[in-house]
Amino acid sequence: MTSDRRRVPAAAALAVALALTATACGPSDDSAAGGDKPTDAAAHSSDGPHLPKNLPTSLEDLKKWRNGAWNKWDKDKWLREARDFINPVIEGHWKPGTMKDARAVDKTFTTRGAPGAAPGASGDQGVTDPEPRPVQAKSVGLPYHSNAAPVGKVFFDSPQGHMVCSATVVKDPGHPGRSNLVWTAGHCVHAGKNGGWYRNIAFVPSYNDKGLPGQKVDSAPVQEVAPYGVWWADWAQTSTQWIAQGAETGGAGAPYDFSVLHVKPESTGGKSLEETVGSALAVDFDAPQVKSIRTMGAWGYPAAAPFDGQRMYDCVDRPGRLTVDPAQPTMYRIGCTMTGGSSGGGWFRQGADGKAVLVSNTSIGPANSTWLAGPRLGPEAKGVYESVSRKFAQQ
Repeated sequence: MTSDRRRVPAAAALAVALALTATACGPSDDSAAGGDKPTDAAAHSSDGPHLPKNLPTSLEDLKKWRNGAWNKWDKDKWLREARDFINPVIEGHWKPGTMKDARAVDKTFTTRGAPGAAPGASGDQGVTDPEPRPVQAKSVGLPYHSNAAPVGKVFFDSPQGHMVCSATVVKDPGHPGRSNLVWTAGHCVHAGKNGGWYRNIAFVPSYNDKGLPGQKVDSAPVQEVAPYGVWWADWAQTSTQWIAQGAETGGAGAPYDFSVLHVKPESTGGKSLEETVGSALAVDFDAPQVKSIRTMGAWGYPAAAPFDGQRMYDCVDRPGRLTVDPAQPTMYRIGCTMTGGSSGGGWFRQGADGKAVLVSNTSIGPANSTWLAGPRLGPEAKGVYESVSRKFAQQ
């Protein structure tokens, strides 16, 4: 009990730091490490999206896509390369009922046989700390646009149906104050080693802003469920490591399980995502080692039982270390009872100026939902982020 009490002041400070990034108003009216090395990040041509022959390349093809052709998941034609991403807008595809019923993406990992310090490892690399004590997920205060404005949900279609993750609006160095960038997990946009890009990827900031119960979401006006509208990804990037190694279980590719989306509104409008929601978070690619961080929090919309995906929650804890592969970066790990659906949700800590900064995202957790782990964002993540920013810098 005493440990819980000691954690409260720091947890409250982190929550306040996040809340202060929101405006007081309601919904608006409207690559590689340090460069372009394709081995470190999923780099793309600056000449525009590559359109494979089996995806819409004409107005007629686009009509077929919108009428249901997107739902054909031919394994041999499932697009997986970085340059193949394409995501035509299908207006009205994501309705309140469809969003409510979207299923969580479960990524599980067992700590059995987890390694200790790797030979020759230094700092946090190659170390696994004792499994953390579970921290009960806490419901975020309503309305969400006043308490966690940058947080929302990512919806997408997979061969298994309508799916959901969590995500965060982040700043864009190419468009200060006018960002259209969203941070989530790689496994929320790409299936990894044995699959390709998911489809109909869209972001809904402050989903279910007033916390309506699930039975009322179906009949609620779309403005209540998606108060800032539906924002479709017109570009997505993840790491080449996730595309090459990522798997549903076992943790393969998890240290590189991150993604950046560039989004646009389903209905045309003049304001950016950041201007519309009122805030965006900076991303910290040089966070200190775990032992130097007192508290870190994960935000998201858990959708697997005992949660139903309609409410936003957070967990705040002192992070520990988890090593999936001694040859790859050590991950952050915190105690947390959030389940599937929280994947991709941002992890925040207080920056030097007292404001929340994004330092990770939810990637994996055990089947019994007692902890979560997220990648430590380094040069590969920075390369992906900067590549997406550069791609849209002149737009």
